[in-house]
Formats: sequence, C-alpha cells, structure tokens
Amino acid sequence: MPDKKQRLQYTDRAKTIVEQMTLSEKLKLMRGHLSPRDLADLAAKGYNYHPWGNSGVRRLGVPKMLFCDGPRGLVSLSATCFPVTMARGATFEPELEERVGEAIAKEIRAAGGNYYGGVCINLPYNPGWGRSQEVYGEDSVHMGKMAVRLVEGVQRHNVMACAKHFAFNSMENMRFKVSVTADKRTEREIYLRHFRQVVDAGCASVMGAYNRYRGDQCCESRYLLTDVLKKEWDFDGFVISDFVWGVRDAAKAIAAGLDVEMPMPLKYRLSAVKKALNDGTVTIEQIDESCLRIIRTVLAFTEAKDPQDYPSSLIRCDEHVALAKETALKAMTLLKNDGVLPFDKAAKKIVIVGDLAKDGNTGDHGSSWVKRGDPDNVLQVAEERFGDRVTFVGTNEADSKRFEIASADAVIAVVGMRYADEGEYVADTGLMSGGDRKDSLGLHEEDIRLIELLGSLNKERTAVVLIGGNMLMLDPWYDSVNGILMAYYPGVRGGEAIIETLFGDNNPGGKLPFVIVRDEKDLPQVDWKAEEQYYGYYHGYRRLDKEGKPPRLPYGFGLSYTSFTLKDAGLENTDAGYAVFSVNITNTGKRSGSETAQLYIGFRDSAVDRPVRTLADFRRVYLAPGESKNVTLTVNKSDLAYYDEEKEKFVEEDIGYTAYIGNCNDKNSLTEIPFVFNDPA
Repeated sequence: MPDKKQRLQYTDRAKTIVEQMTLSEKLKLMRGHLSPRDLADLAAKGYNYHPWGNSGVRRLGVPKMLFCDGPRGLVSLSATCFPVTMARGATFEPELEERVGEAIAKEIRAAGGNYYGGVCINLPYNPGWGRSQEVYGEDSVHMGKMAVRLVEGVQRHNVMACAKHFAFNSMENMRFKVSVTADKRTEREIYLRHFRQVVDAGCASVMGAYNRYRGDQCCESRYLLTDVLKKEWDFDGFVISDFVWGVRDAAKAIAAGLDVEMPMPLKYRLSAVKKALNDGTVTIEQIDESCLRIIRTVLAFTEAKDPQDYPSSLIRCDEHVALAKETALKAMTLLKNDGVLPFDKAAKKIVIVGDLAKDGNTGDHGSSWVKRGDPDNVLQVAEERFGDRVTFVGTNEADSKRFEIASADAVIAVVGMRYADEGEYVADTGLMSGGDRKDSLGLHEEDIRLIELLGSLNKERTAVVLIGGNMLMLDPWYDSVNGILMAYYPGVRGGEAIIETLFGDNNPGGKLPFVIVRDEKDLPQVDWKAEEQYYGYYHGYRRLDKEGKPPRLPYGFGLSYTSFTLKDAGLENTDAGYAVFSVNITNTGKRSGSETAQLYIGFRDSAVDRPVRTLADFRRVYLAPGESKNVTLTVNKSDLAYYDEEKEKFVEEDIGYTAYIGNCNDKNSLTEIPFVFNDPA
C-alpha cells in the first residue's frame, strides 16, 4: 500500500512520461474507455460487469486504471454482497470495516480491477435521501472514522480507493439539477470534514458529484476540486467525474481540476479540447497536471509489492461470505424488547408474516447492486432450520389467518423497504427505480395495518424486523408489539443473521447510526423536487438536542440480550492537544455480548453557536458474563475547532468543555465530566 510519500516519489518519472505523450494520448488517459465488450456486457449482464477504465499508455508503460463499483462489494461478476454501508455503520466497529475493505479489495484484484469506487461518504441532511443506505450514518465524526478504515483496508491490497461524491450529494431524484447552498462553517465542519479525513489518510482518488454547489457543477467547480481539495488539503491523487452526466462542459471541468471523465468520452473529446486550448479556456499545463496525477497514482499502486496472490477463487469465497454474515450479525440493532426476544428455539409454532420475508433484500438496484450475489432470505432460512414448525403468511393474508397468528409461539413480521422504495434513481430512463422517500419516512400503510393487527392478536409473542437503509418512523405502531429489530439491508447471509438473532444464537449489539424522531417535522425539511436547496448547520440528533425535542430513540441506541453497567467514567489525561477519558464497562448479565462506549463533547462559553454535544469517539467491546474492561476514549482539541469564515481557517478555543460518556446520546444516562485542555508545558 503506497503512502503519500511513496506516491510522490513517482512524480519525476510521471513528468518524464507526460513530456513524451501526444495530446491524443493525454486525452485517452483523461477519460474512460468502454470497449465493445464492455458495452455488450452492459446490455446483457448489467452495469460494470467487468472493470471499466481508461486505456493507459501502453507504449510508455502506463497501466490502465480499472474501476470497480460497489459500496456493498464488487459489482462485477458473482461477488460477495456485504451488508449496506449503513448497516456497517451500525456496528460502530472501524476494525471490522477495515476487514470488509480488505475482502472487497481482494475480490477486485481477483476480477482484474485496481480501483474501487465504493467509499461513499455523503452526509444525509434528511434521512429520506434515497442513497443514504450507501453511507455510514448521520454524524461526520462517525462517518470519517469508519471511512478511513475502509480506505486503509482497500488500499492495503494496492487497490486505489475513491471517495465520493464530492460534495453535497444527498438528494437523489434532483441530483442532476439541484444546486445546494450552505454557509462556510456548515460546509467545512459538517459536510467536508470526513472527506478531509480520508484525504489525510491517503485515499488515492475522489469522485465529483452530479449536483451543483453554489451554482457551479461540482465536477466543474474550481473551488471544490482545486482550491480546497488539491491546494488547501494537498491532495496528491486524481479526481474523476460521476458517470455519464457528471461533466457538462469539458473546458470548465479540465480548468477546474477534473482529471478523468468517466466512463467514456462524452465531453473530453479531442476536438473540444483543441478548441478550448485555442480559445485559452484550458491550458496545456492543466492537461499535463491531470496526466501527471493519474500516472503517478496508477504507477505507485500497480508497482507496489502485493501482500498475496489474487486467484479468481477469492471471489465470493467462503471466508468472505462468512465475513459478510459476521458483519450482518454485528449490525443487528435491537430497538425494543419487552420480554419477547430471544424466541425459544423449541417453539412449536412459528409464524412468519410479510412478503419481504421471501425476498433476498440486499438494497437498491443502482450502481451499488451486487447483482449476482445470490442472497438468502428469512423464510428460506427459517424453514431450513425449523421445518414444518414454520407457517408463512403474506402481507395481505394476515386478516384471514388470525387463528394461526394468535396461537403461535413466535410471530415474526418482516416489513420495510425494497429497492423500488429507495435507492439510486436515473430520471426518465426507465433503468432504475427507487429515489428519495418523498412522501413519508414511515412504513407503508399496509405494513402499519399488519403490525397493528398482529399486536392485537399476539402482542406478547410478536417481533417486528425492519428492513431499510436509514431511519424508519416507529410511530404510530411502536406500542403495538413487544419486540423490534432493525436489520437494515443485511447482505448475502442476512436471512441467517436475522433468524440467529431472533432465536438467540446471536446477541445483538448494533447501535443506531441515526436518530429516530417522533415527528418528521423535527428533521430539516427538504423539497425533493427543488432546484435550489439550503443545508443548515444542524441536522439529526444535534438538531433535536438544540431544539430540546426528545427523540423516539436516540442516536447510538441499541439494546442487548444481556445487561451492562458503565461506571467510573473520568478524565485520564489532558494536554494542549488531546484529552483521554476512560470508563469501566461490566457485563452484568448471563450472556456474552457487546457494548459501545460513546464520548460526546459539549462547549462552555464558546465564541460561536455550538451543538449541545457532538460525538467525538466510540469503542465497541465484547464481554463474557461478569467480565469488565476499561475503555479509553480520546478527543483531539483540533477536532473541536470551529471554522472562522472571516479568517478562513479553523480556530481552536481555550474554553471549558464537557465530556459526556455513555452508551447512546441520551442526556439522562450520560455521565458529565467538565474539563479543559491544559496549556502547553
């Protein structure tokens, strides 16, 4: 895995190569090239069946950049479908995400690729954004910590990681038209922060977004691509466009710093670039700079020593499928349990209700779809395990199956979203469904009626399994049942993960990577059809805290089949640069399980408006019954700086702070610790 220092050592060699290239060769390097085989596969087998990329420069020894999409795993071939990124965010386990990154990278290398376009880190301003299942959650700190480890895992196998979509890409149906506006504090502290983190971690590439920011196309924004990314952040890699519709004007894009148009030359054509050179709207130096960045990065990764071989047998191998299941198990988030779960494995009559129980529901059918993943489903797994003890009832059949439901020892309702409800959307093409959840953030009316019916018939033995990529409203049906499990889109072995969790083989320990509100009006309002949208500083749990509105369930919340105590939280060490806290966690129950310690920071006497508290660190630990562990949590002073718009820089404050330590953002259960950063010695 070549780090930045190693990559920069290729600068002189890349310059020498660029000096020998013709303008035609430079343009071929700066655009994707879909071969006849690729186009045939697109029509017959689907998007990105084989890696896509540029043509390299064969005569000068420059290899091709070969792109493979997929936050859920390799889109090409019959690969391992991992749980969606939001589910992986619910694990609150960066170390696990690094392992997922390694597995995906191994499959990319086995498929002949060297470039991964799946580090999706756009922050949902509102959870109705259709593609929010592709990101880790609503909090920038959490997003950054998870994404950095994904990048490190991917690039350990010399696969170039690409962070996307830069920036403010969190409206789906209007993504080709909308112009997002935000003030500079919001831009830097909330929406660009985690992009900066992955750049600092050595991410090789960045993808521009379809939308506009402050009126400029993001792929044609010199402010975003050159001023911020390449100059201010000292990014040494290359920037690609979002596919097909990312570039509107070749001259503007090249001048702004967009190095590669993907996946084919719709705008980066030789005739258009020659005209731009003659007009002076593009300089040859800008073209050479793009080529240098591409060559330097590709050479550094393709010539680095591989840690292993990458045979085709790695693609969807048993080890990776097992990892996908492990991830799904760790993501399972128990939202309510009034004595119903886990179900008794000896239950004589198990009724599974809901059409979604029969679906291998892995998420949307857009560019992240692992089309040939062959996932299981809840009903299939239950029938394999429990045989004729299982009865299935379709969503619209429940009213006629009242006796079966009322007499069951275990009732499992599987409800929620499908790819048609949320996901990637391409307007007016008919290629994809999904899009933003425009009408409601709740369940379908038929699902609500179903849950209320089940509750009226057999509340004490009914559990609801929720499928979806972001927040689902729990009202008005929350009190109708005694158990609720959030499963997200759980991947290739999601059915096994759900059944094993419901029947106690797996002790759930996932935590909500988003807040669940009582009223949708408590969220920032978005006009999903707008061509202009303002993003404010507050969203999610920080907005509710600021406005004093109680959530239905707080950010970071998740129950377990065992119990934990968090005691003796305190400040361990502090100096000018950081503060270290510790808390002792004990498993006080009778089952092994996991708990996640969370550190939030509040601000006293700040010069600017601040959140009530904001996430700073988290750590998940696994404990046997009676076992205790001392967990440390750290915050850097620089991470608490605010962006001064007049000075155009981050400002660290020498003020009083308050640390809040607990297992979720519930003000009544958090331990408060006032502290200051000590002056330098």
